[in-house]
Amino acid sequence: MKILIVGTAFPLRGGIAHFNGLLASHLAKRHIVETITFRRQYPSFLFPGTTQSETGGTPPDVTPAPALIDSINPFNWIAVAREIRRRGPDLLIFKYWLPFFGPCFGTIAKCAKRGTRTNVIFICDNIVPHERRPGDILFTNYAFRQADAFIVQSDAVERDLLERFPGRRYKKVPHPVYENFGARIDKDRARATLGIAAKKVLLYFGYVRPYKGVLVLLEAVKRLKDAGAAEDLVVLIVGEYYDDESKYRGCASELALGDSVRFVSEYVPNDQVGRYFSAADAVVLPYLSATQSGIAQIAYNFDTPVIATEVGGLAEVARDGVTGYVVPPNDPGALASAIRRFYDEGRGPAFSANVAEEKKKYSWDRLVSSIEELSGMSA
Repeated sequence: MKILIVGTAFPLRGGIAHFNGLLASHLAKRHIVETITFRRQYPSFLFPGTTQSETGGTPPDVTPAPALIDSINPFNWIAVAREIRRRGPDLLIFKYWLPFFGPCFGTIAKCAKRGTRTNVIFICDNIVPHERRPGDILFTNYAFRQADAFIVQSDAVERDLLERFPGRRYKKVPHPVYENFGARIDKDRARATLGIAAKKVLLYFGYVRPYKGVLVLLEAVKRLKDAGAAEDLVVLIVGEYYDDESKYRGCASELALGDSVRFVSEYVPNDQVGRYFSAADAVVLPYLSATQSGIAQIAYNFDTPVIATEVGGLAEVARDGVTGYVVPPNDPGALASAIRRFYDEGRGPAFSANVAEEKKKYSWDRLVSSIEELSGMSA
């Protein structure tokens, strides 16, 4: 089968690019696979980060995808569809996470399919976005009308699909583990490279946005300090800010968290991700809302336990009492109690061993097989 993946890909950065790159490499074991990506993914005024490109150099065995797509130029969408028709794929795959891309992806799919036998599959991170904007439903409806089938990766997204698009062909497949960041390194060595002397290390990793609950995490650390349970503890807040950074630093200052919190306010290149997850005893996902989180799948790559809130699909990955803890959202007291229990009961090694076993079900082969079944083709 000839497959074309359309969307974010290296040299663009971020979780979607990582996902598409891994998907392409696993599909390529059994199929002919090409990828095309954006030459303009977001207009600069809509992008709150510092750069849309990967800064860690070209990973081994990775070829940059042709940059053809302009997300805001309808004439370009038609030209890209013509190029896709020229290449003649049996299957087009789109990773869908934001309605902003609905008109672009929908038009490309519609024009590329016309008069051909090409199938279209949308792999859905979200159907209803966390931060809603005018046009979200209209744009999503337009894009989804062009799809022959869908893959959802959590119960929450499955419910949204069934509610808004009943009767559509789909499969639910858990988000595979991000295996592109290398293997776990020795914890003490990882901490030494980061200049961490504390004996207890927790990690928040990823973009900092209001719905991700970092302020709740800071309040939880305050409660731990007040209870005398934050001795020799450091919480790393690592990621680029898609919100006012001063709000978070100001909160930490007002709560007098001192050395208990360290901010690393930057996008971490691929080749440096592993040392943060290897240094951490657990990853904390204090989200106020979510459908799923790729951060949990990075943690699992490094056998790192996860302490998460019970929103979206997080509780499907962070199994309470098995691979971590699950607490109610927006509840700093409950989060602090889970962190304290994690350390008081010495659960880290057992949870880490359970993660090593649990992550086996988050395989790329399972996703590839589901794509083949939905497309009606096999290797």
